[in-house]
Amino acid sequence: MWVVQPLILHEYADSGNCYKIRLTAALLGLTLERRQYDILRGETRTPEFLARVNPNGRIPVLQVGDRMLPESNAAIWYLAEGSGLVPGDRFLRADMLRWMFFEQYSHEPNVATLRFWLSFVGEPNLEEAQRRQIGARRAAGEAALLLMDEHLAARAWMVGDAVSLADIALFAYTHVAGGGGFALADFPAIGRWIARMVALPRFEPMAG
Repeated sequence: MWVVQPLILHEYADSGNCYKIRLTAALLGLTLERRQYDILRGETRTPEFLARVNPNGRIPVLQVGDRMLPESNAAIWYLAEGSGLVPGDRFLRADMLRWMFFEQYSHEPNVATLRFWLSFVGEPNLEEAQRRQIGARRAAGEAALLLMDEHLAARAWMVGDAVSLADIALFAYTHVAGGGGFALADFPAIGRWIARMVALPRFEPMAG
């Protein structure tokens, strides 16, 4: 491990993408200073935030010393490089990245988006274009969860024989998918995997 500079997480606590970073740090025994922003009030769109933290106006951002690192999967890679959360085998490292890309491309845009729309914005407050997307996003989210469930039916972890960043990246929004209307009881292998994640030493819950 070579992370020695002060670490500050610019976050919205209920975000799974922010939680990935907190969970990674917890599992590695790293200390994060946390700075909160209310995305529902536009606090990541202020001129100060755009100029100082992230010109893309999004969180999480991991601040390392005086440098800013947006994007959750880049941040957890930074924290975990050289640790047991990154496989030593070259192929397994690439496979881990494959699942992290899957999380951002196929899982998060559907599972996380529906959770945000339904649990935080509220369906009556959605724009008509968003309401029209609910069915398609639910189908795509269920397909992503089914793929994970089938994969986990024959193994304990997403990659190799130990927990890795692939598990952390996917756990963040999977374990709260019920908030988006997804029935996790329909995915028993995912349920067993969630239990293994929660049982990890130094595990930190999302509400922690």
